[in-house]
Formats: sequence, structure tokens, C-alpha cells
Amino acid sequence: MLKIGLIGIGKLGILHAQILKASPHFELVGVYDSDPARLKSVCEEMDIMPYTSALGLIKEVDVVDIVTPAHTHYEYAVAAIKNAKHVFIEKPITHTIEEALHIEQLANEADVFVQVGHIERFNPAFKAVENYQLQPMFIEAHRLSTFDPRGTDVSVVLDLMVHDLDIILTLTKSNIRSIQANGVSVITDNIDIANARIEFDNGCVANITCSRVSMKKMRKIRLFQKDAYISMDFLEKKAEIIKIAEGASETGLTLHLEGKEKNLVVIHPKSTPSNALQEELESFAICIQSNKTPKVSASDGVKAMEIAHQVLKKIRKNSLV
Repeated sequence: MLKIGLIGIGKLGILHAQILKASPHFELVGVYDSDPARLKSVCEEMDIMPYTSALGLIKEVDVVDIVTPAHTHYEYAVAAIKNAKHVFIEKPITHTIEEALHIEQLANEADVFVQVGHIERFNPAFKAVENYQLQPMFIEAHRLSTFDPRGTDVSVVLDLMVHDLDIILTLTKSNIRSIQANGVSVITDNIDIANARIEFDNGCVANITCSRVSMKKMRKIRLFQKDAYISMDFLEKKAEIIKIAEGASETGLTLHLEGKEKNLVVIHPKSTPSNALQEELESFAICIQSNKTPKVSASDGVKAMEIAHQVLKKIRKNSLV
């Protein structure tokens, strides 16, 4: 088993702790948090060893799990990597691109693995369709959330949109041609609602909307490509594919176009219920043990960060205008 130390025991950190305690791959050695009162209270309740020093915990483990506000990720990740520890780090990978690139460089030099917590890669909805022939030419993404003070230390682009940016970059596998974006600060001092239109060199266009001040929750990505429409609902954890095929339809969904009969085939890919957080943590353990690059590497985290900051740059430019 891999010895792991958890840094950060807030709301999300508690979920990490619960999974790590039950994991067959990890031994949760202890937890560090910058709030001594919260650290003492949660560790007593969960029967976990509290550490009063992050470095003290880092030195006693094989893997460090960082679940703290984004502006602290860099400090803890660098300390872990310099002590030759593997690092799981919640998204966004860091607060700035320069910090993210430095983490990636240090990890390569130290020959340790870094996995970034882009959890939607492990969502059953995405897993259900990722092996299909996906070649989207238009992508529509909506990620709407009710207000939660957690995560407001960064803009909604780094808090929420970054999830969809990671998925879209995974799907398109193309360089970006142009970005247009707008955003508004509604409740916090950071951007709370944002929209981005991204054009790729392969002709694909992605329209992405995110909000953390909505009345209802929505996490959907819709893909439009030649002869197919693919929908992923990350909240409901299910997907749907509608394909067009030649010939008459056994279901009665037949179109007559240009003298030909075309069949509308509706497919509901099997999605196995699972805990995405548990899967991403255990996937990281397996990667370390088998010496394989994590599914969401530091490089992936950097790419998503770079695009997120380009979106923010466009928003700031438009707000000045």
C-alpha cells in the first residue's frame, strides 16, 4: 500500500479522507490543515492522525494529496515534489500559469507523478462515450451551480469552466485558433458568470457557459458531428447518442431525405454507477504502482489552465472596453 498524506480538511478534503481511509491502495498516514481548530475537530471525529506541520507529514509518506484553496497549491506541491513525493492536486492545478509550468518541470526532473483533479474525466457519462468515434464540429457546454462560498477565491472560469475546458481539449485534440469571452462579477469580487466561444484549427467551435449564481444546477456537454448528436449529463451521470444511418428504421424513426431513407438510431450507452472521486484517486495509485502516466497529468492541468487564463484575459479586455 502507498502511504498518503492529506493536506486540507475542508468540505472536499473530508470526502478525500473518507475515500482514502477505505482504499485498498492507500494507507492514510495523517492530515494537515492550516486551521488548527478544524484539524483537531475533524481528525478526532474521523480517527485520523493530525499533523501540525505540512512538511512533517510530507516527509513520512509516498504520496501527497492537496485539497486546499488554489492559491496554496503551488507551495505544497513544490514541497512535496522536492521531497520526491507523488502528488495528487485538486483543480485548478495552481493559481498562475507560471506556477503550473514550474510544477510540471519539477515533477519531470524529480521523476514523480502528478495527477490533477479534473474529476469529470472519471464521470460515468464521459466514460460511457469516450470510446465512440467522437469528432465534434460544434460543442455546447453548460455548467451552472447555485452559490457556494467554497472556490470563490478564484473566478468561475478557474472554479467551474476549467472542468469543461479539460473535457473539450480531450475531445478536440486540436490547436486553438481564437477565443472570445465575456463575464460578470455578480456576488464576489471575481467573475461569477462567464461565456466563451473557442474556435479550433480543425474547424470545431465550442460555446461554453458557466455560472455559480444560478437557481438550478446543470452540467451538460452536447456534441454535434457528422451524422451524430452526443449528449453527456454529468449530474445525472448518463449519456445519449442519436445517429443517422441508411435504411428504414425498425423503431419508426425514419426520415425521407433526397430520395433516401435515413434511420434515426437512439443509443443509451451503458454507464456503470461509480464514485468519480474514488475512481480518480485509485486510478492514481494504480498509475504509480505500474509506472504509467496518470489519466489527467500535470501537462493536462497546465493546458486547461492556459486556456482558462486566455478566457479571463478576453473577459478583462472586454470589461475595460
